[in-house]
Amino acid sequence: MLQERLRALRKQQGLSQKELSQHLGITQQAVGKWETGRSSPDPDTLLQLAQLLQTSVDDLLGHPSAPSPAGDEYAIPVIGTVRAGYNSFAMQEDLGVEYARVKNPDRYFYLIVKGDSMEPRIHDGDLALVHRQNTLENGDLGVMVYGDGEGTLKRFIRQGNSVILQPFNPSYQPQVLMGEELEHLYIAGRVVETKTKW
Repeated sequence: MLQERLRALRKQQGLSQKELSQHLGITQQAVGKWETGRSSPDPDTLLQLAQLLQTSVDDLLGHPSAPSPAGDEYAIPVIGTVRAGYNSFAMQEDLGVEYARVKNPDRYFYLIVKGDSMEPRIHDGDLALVHRQNTLENGDLGVMVYGDGEGTLKRFIRQGNSVILQPFNPSYQPQVLMGEELEHLYIAGRVVETKTKW
């Protein structure tokens, strides 16, 4: 049921009804009505809600992700870019699905890698399977958003009071973020595997 999932996911993200309503540009009363089942959000708002709560519309509506024909894999959405907004992520360019063996399919997305900064290990056009989370351990490969708001796939290294976004390709310089720059660094998730699409 939408009202139960919405309440549970909102609390999981540490958001009050008021904070959620502010992110969506609606009244707190509207959120209250959704959570008591007196009304439902329209499809566009439902999509925004799912993005804010870092889940899928299916999960929000209480429909589990569809398993693949193999039965033990789940359809994971493939997106083209990740952008930051409202301290959450807008998944852009819905490019279909790819199947993966994961426990909680709603916590994952596939990202199409752009550019050659992660060569020779990860190539332009590869698919990166990303677990949605807003923290990374030192040395993790992650998807981060900073600066101009574009997502980037790099190794996450914390050194003292700075964070280094390290490319694999030696032709590229690492990006060192410190001070105020760290306030504009958003973590979209941790890369758990990559695959080359032929």
